[in-house]
Amino acid sequence: MDAAPPEFNRNALASLVGGKSTLEVGPFTNPTLRGPNVKYFDVMDKQGLINRADAIGYVYTIPVDIDYVSSTGDLSIVDEKFDFCLSSHCVEHQPDLIYHLNQVARILTATGRYLLIIPDKRYCFDHFIAESSIADFIGARGNKVHNAKSVIEHIALATHNDPVRHWIGDHGVPRFRHNLSSVSVAMSQYDNSGGAYIDVHAWQFTPQSFRSGIEVLSNLGLIGLEVEKVYATPHNTFEFCAILKRRLA
Repeated sequence: MDAAPPEFNRNALASLVGGKSTLEVGPFTNPTLRGPNVKYFDVMDKQGLINRADAIGYVYTIPVDIDYVSSTGDLSIVDEKFDFCLSSHCVEHQPDLIYHLNQVARILTATGRYLLIIPDKRYCFDHFIAESSIADFIGARGNKVHNAKSVIEHIALATHNDPVRHWIGDHGVPRFRHNLSSVSVAMSQYDNSGGAYIDVHAWQFTPQSFRSGIEVLSNLGLIGLEVEKVYATPHNTFEFCAILKRRLA
């Protein structure tokens, strides 16, 4: 794994874009990027995202217009190519990781890059959930929504989300340990969803496991991207940065 200087965080990653054409995936109401050469993709339009933010008490500044809207998060509606695609805390929500990565590859120019900001499961509420494996990625092909396992893990196996506490070894306990009903709540939410999308994490990564997973998928020819850089998680934070590039034929 490439060692990252402490200052290589989301701001440093975003600075790589410069004035190049870029699609930001999942900006919600607080995009990482702004500028005349940036377009946005999300599951709702601007007003829908504002309404959602207000409903959950999410603080935002200046929301942006969304150029591409897909209620299912399907990038196949994007009909142009970009020098960069950037997503922040988005890739772990994809029901079908392989499909998502291939859709990103499709909309990148030949020299394009996919810039990712990803939660490190060791330092966030995913701490007690196992790292995702190559078998998980391949087994999820064709998924449009999350399975019961992901919903139960997200609701009942989660812990606190304070990275500083995690860095000193204070991980708390999974929610179900002190609230067994959280398992029943998760099961009920899944059973009553009618097959609708429930927004949870499908994937748990560390920098090492993300690099390994992408390398295997790429070497198997299952995705059109390959690893360029995967950076270490800066101290006392819960996210790491990665750069993927188009895979040579």
